[in-house]
Amino acid sequence: MRISDSILYVGVDDPTIDLFEGQYKVPHGVTYNSYIILDEKIAVMDSVDGRKTEEWLQNVENALNGKTPDYLVIAHLEPDHSGSIQAIAEKYPKMKLVMTAKALSMLPQFASAQLSARAQAVKENDTLSLGSHTLHFVTAPMVHWPEVMVSYEDSEKVLFSADAFGKFGTQNAQEEWLPEARRYYFNIVGKYGAPVQALLKKAAALDIQAICPLHGPVLTENLGYYTGKYQTWSSYAPEEEGVLVAYGSLHGNTAGAAKYMAELLRAKGVQVTLMDLARDDMSLALSEAFRFDRLVLACSTYDGNFFPKMEDFLLHLKAKAFQKRRVALIENGSWAPMAAKGMKAYLEQMKDITLCEKVVTIKSTVSEENKAQLADLAAELLA
Repeated sequence: MRISDSILYVGVDDPTIDLFEGQYKVPHGVTYNSYIILDEKIAVMDSVDGRKTEEWLQNVENALNGKTPDYLVIAHLEPDHSGSIQAIAEKYPKMKLVMTAKALSMLPQFASAQLSARAQAVKENDTLSLGSHTLHFVTAPMVHWPEVMVSYEDSEKVLFSADAFGKFGTQNAQEEWLPEARRYYFNIVGKYGAPVQALLKKAAALDIQAICPLHGPVLTENLGYYTGKYQTWSSYAPEEEGVLVAYGSLHGNTAGAAKYMAELLRAKGVQVTLMDLARDDMSLALSEAFRFDRLVLACSTYDGNFFPKMEDFLLHLKAKAFQKRRVALIENGSWAPMAAKGMKAYLEQMKDITLCEKVVTIKSTVSEENKAQLADLAAELLA
């Protein structure tokens, strides 16, 4: 793939990986992106996961067409990008490694300590001339590791954005960018909204014609759409008006209440996503919670507390800095309902969460009285 006559894509698809970062389901795989800038000096932009070292090295060799790279620019040392540094450094022993000082201090954790002698540390606003191409380095600490930097090539106006603007899915995955980019952002980067905002502020000063992330497609059109999404996501503002109804149900009765609530909301013209936290993908439930401005949690009491899958969901929300949302609670308990108390304890630890005053309590099965209470709760949630 050519980004331009001088910038080539040499990344690889990984369609067989089942879990990204050991926890996120990726049914359409993932990409490990890498690029080459061909000029008087040649720069390879990032390495790939060790799962794909040989394929990547062959891509690099083919693109070089007998030439030798002068630099490996390292934006991020997470293993899905650093897993082949050692291999390419051994293949091209005169190649220098370019990275931030923080990355240099961490490099021995991911490759031979001897490679540090070949490394060149760069800082904010440093440049690297390749000839007609010049790389400008911009530090991006905690997006989403402390050593991260992005690179801007000024002649072709290309931003090599590290993990920013990435998504799950291989290059040939036939899917819309937004859902898997949203899921990627909130599960991988979502905790670090303030650092992302800082990076966006720096990027706003650049004339960017293409964004080359480390995962997902190269972005070349309507870039304001993508940066706009990141602006919304990193500020924790709701992306859309709508409701996620998420439930944890032991025997199906709490699920019935959640489904009834979803029907009530849809009847009012509200966009609703309904998710079973015991069966649906947790990472998708989290990204849907951030997508919408409102949330309904329906949960069974369990062992004097509340359903474990709901607790897991709330732990995920807390870890990713969930905030600025309106939340309604539905609990179920056959003799001593406790779910609402447990859910409230988690939600009260989150920032700018507005809880509905009404809490609907179900005793085993949904009664006609409960249906009326659910209707009242829906009205309060939407008020």
